[in-house]
Amino acid sequence: MNSRFRTWFIVVFVGFMTPLVQVQAELYTVETEFLRLIYSKGPHGFIMPHTVRCFEKALSFHRELFDYTPSEKITVLLHDQSDFANAGATTSPRNAIIVAIAPFSYVFETSPANERINIIMSHELLHIVASDRGSGRERFFRGLFGGKVRENKAHPESMIYGYLTAPRRSAPRWFHEGIAVFMETWMAGGYGRAQGAYDEMVFRAKVRDGSHFFDPVGLEAQGTKVDFMAGVNSYLYGTRFVSYVAYEYGVEKLRQWISQTDGAPSYFASQFKRIFGLSLDRAWSDWIDWEHVFQTRNLDSVRHYPITPHRDISSKGLGSVSKMHYDSTHQQLFLAVNYPGKLAHIAVIDLHTGDMRKICDVKGPSMYYVTSLAYDASSRTLFYTTDNYEWRDLRSVNVDTRKSRTLIKDVRMGDLVYNPADSSIWGVRHFNGISTLVRVAYPWNEWDQVFSWPYGKDMYDLDISADGSMLSASLAEISGRQTLITMKMDQVMQGVPMHKELFDFGFAIPEAFTFSADGRYLHGSSYYTGVSNIWRYDLVADSMETMTNCEDGLFRPIPIWRDSVIALRYTGEGFVPTVVPTRPLEDVSATTFLGHLIAEKYPVVRSWSLGSPATVDLSEVITDSGAYNGLAQTELTSIYPIVEGYKDFVAYGLHAQLNDPILRHKFELTASYSPNEHLPSQERLHLAGQWTHGPWSLSVSHNGADFYDLFGPSRRSRKGNSLGLDYSRTLISDAPKSLDYTLSLAGYNNMEELPFFQDIPTTYDKFATLGLNLNYGNKRSSLGAVDYTKGIGWQFITSNTFVKDRTYAQAISNLDVGVPFIFRHSSVWLRTSAGGSTGDRTDPQAKLYFGGFRNNYVDFRSEKRYRKYYTFPGAPINSIGGTNYAKVLLELNLPPLRFSRFGTTSMYAERIRMALFASGLMTQVNDKNARRELGNVGAQLEFRFMLLSHYRMTFAVGYATAFEKSQDRTEEWMWSLKIL
Repeated sequence: MNSRFRTWFIVVFVGFMTPLVQVQAELYTVETEFLRLIYSKGPHGFIMPHTVRCFEKALSFHRELFDYTPSEKITVLLHDQSDFANAGATTSPRNAIIVAIAPFSYVFETSPANERINIIMSHELLHIVASDRGSGRERFFRGLFGGKVRENKAHPESMIYGYLTAPRRSAPRWFHEGIAVFMETWMAGGYGRAQGAYDEMVFRAKVRDGSHFFDPVGLEAQGTKVDFMAGVNSYLYGTRFVSYVAYEYGVEKLRQWISQTDGAPSYFASQFKRIFGLSLDRAWSDWIDWEHVFQTRNLDSVRHYPITPHRDISSKGLGSVSKMHYDSTHQQLFLAVNYPGKLAHIAVIDLHTGDMRKICDVKGPSMYYVTSLAYDASSRTLFYTTDNYEWRDLRSVNVDTRKSRTLIKDVRMGDLVYNPADSSIWGVRHFNGISTLVRVAYPWNEWDQVFSWPYGKDMYDLDISADGSMLSASLAEISGRQTLITMKMDQVMQGVPMHKELFDFGFAIPEAFTFSADGRYLHGSSYYTGVSNIWRYDLVADSMETMTNCEDGLFRPIPIWRDSVIALRYTGEGFVPTVVPTRPLEDVSATTFLGHLIAEKYPVVRSWSLGSPATVDLSEVITDSGAYNGLAQTELTSIYPIVEGYKDFVAYGLHAQLNDPILRHKFELTASYSPNEHLPSQERLHLAGQWTHGPWSLSVSHNGADFYDLFGPSRRSRKGNSLGLDYSRTLISDAPKSLDYTLSLAGYNNMEELPFFQDIPTTYDKFATLGLNLNYGNKRSSLGAVDYTKGIGWQFITSNTFVKDRTYAQAISNLDVGVPFIFRHSSVWLRTSAGGSTGDRTDPQAKLYFGGFRNNYVDFRSEKRYRKYYTFPGAPINSIGGTNYAKVLLELNLPPLRFSRFGTTSMYAERIRMALFASGLMTQVNDKNARRELGNVGAQLEFRFMLLSHYRMTFAVGYATAFEKSQDRTEEWMWSLKIL
């Protein structure tokens, strides 16, 4: 190993060890009998006691109701990487819940009016119960395989073992979210989406409009992909169906369905039929019939009093829509929209013609509100937020020039409002679980804290009167109580959080109340009577009045004339801006909630309320605390038999996985043996191991084998030994924009072929490589798309191979640019690549190689391998070589055809899609005598289907023909099943 290589090794290893050491002592842990809480002690220590109490309270309830004892401790990790509360749970390979501690988003009352940690623990622990609780059969297989097996792309046999050890993970999302939302609602005293006004509105509107109801298969295959609410439909439909089942058949049978008892069928649908005596499809159909009768009665009830008329401004539903702003001078309406087929964007609607024009895209739109939007009429400037699911940025755009710019990165504020009195922007900032009122003074490049609310009080939906003297807001209490408040701006500017409570909405959310031009009224919306109507608060008379009676739902009104407002009207295609006349009403009809019927028919659900978590005595439940040591808590999570391919032979062995509770340390160990006597004895044993810790990955192999080599033509198994060290780091993480790199250092010996190019022999017994892979991407997809719709991607790859006193250097650059095509969800991409290497072109070690689709008949890598720089469909694999090259590929991605019902709940088709491509390749660009110029054209058809609701499969068929001057045309057919 020469001195240059040693120098590179020292730079790479020592230079990057420092950040690894710095992250070791960040986390702390508190443990109870079944809890392992991991958190940052400084910023999140204040919420630790409350979290422990909420966990213990919820788990105690679930244990009693479902006769459940956790199979292991449940790890709960707190973080603040999102601006709004959310959480996720898994039981494989270990029980874990990850919680974002920020406040909820209260938009459209889609989140429960309850304290966030309390509701999250009730919800996420039900996910743990449903998947971790196993019958005797599951417990046997968990013992046999060393734990709950998580599917592993490298070893697809793991899918079978995963189902045997945790079959409920293979239930569809609507099942998991439906039962969790149902239970969380009653555990919160009846406040939640199982008794939520938004959900009632959605299905009431479906019945009124005669809209399509998805069946269980169509919901997952189509409903969560093409509808503007996307994955939220799993919550909507799941909660509604589970609630119907509870109402129609009883909460006891529902409890039995959730539980996984001895002798019960493993598959959730089979268990349903066993308990309820009819198929899931039949029960779903019965629910849809029942829903139509139920909502028809509700509509009749609403129509008991005259329905307020409306005049739609848009001719179609606009999906999710932001807060709107009206420019009276230009008769224009500004709003942000996000609907299928188009990228989320800010638009302007001409009120005279109804024409809508795009102003600018919105990066990182929110599902419900798209972006937080404020408007300065004097400068014709809109202020908006991006990265709305992460750390929000503040941006501005001029509505006439459409030029936008970033004002403050990662400001984490929303609920924006512009104060014309001093040209400042106000908003609410979320940080470490706390809501803070902030002010951004002109020129809007720095924010100032005004005051912070204590934990549990959340301020949202701000507005400022035209003269700048008053600020209004909605205020959520830790109990879930919601009030409309006002503050005097002179007191606010002094940091005094004194406020006047105008109206107590109970647990109904006061939505987006806005000052009238004269400052006398506040107009907003609320589900206070069960249907979201327009409300008006008279600040002079100190009174609240109902202004509309609607069938569906009206939201976010802006007063434009004395007797009318522009509001958002809910439809099945999303929200529609509409003009609504307003006048005080004496009587407004109420509706009946399904949750109310459940509570009347089965009063036991009222006893499920958890009450206050403060009753939990921490001194009695906490068993241990201290700094988190991931390595010390690393343990075996699974070990199972595998099959691999080595050259033309089959190998049999075992694969083991070890990790700590939050996957800071991950170990994978594989050993297999090829018993075939035609294989030399020194090549029959195959070993591989990998340790991953943060950005580091250490791997080792001996005669490496691969499952997918059993299904050629691409082959990854190699004779010989390797030892590699990778370091990966992200330099830019600003979705969809990203920049990351991987440094790779590896050593090889006893190799027959090059490690990266099959069938290319190596003439050197020992060599080492040092490489860099730098990736930049800024690609976006429209709602409902199956691939990127537009954007740019760039990749730079360099690899240096050190052999004795010789060095082979390679450098490759790839650039992809895409734009939308004329069809919905279609795009055109130009993919270019160029590269070169040092060394003589007659030396196989110095060349770069191209050819083939490179998809195996069964594969786990991307089905679109034709996009890779080293492929060239139509020509044999690695049949084209050279020390330098240039390549261009033009690709047309056609719109997908989605299936509404093709299959069963255990296996169903999602979509089919075709892509067309043509490419040109030139090697030895600088040598006219040795140069090769080739072209190809091809097509690929992809058929996506789901197995057991959890395992994504893609069957691809491709054809390409390659041609070269003075050479016979060659062709290639490809078929491949991509697993996971």
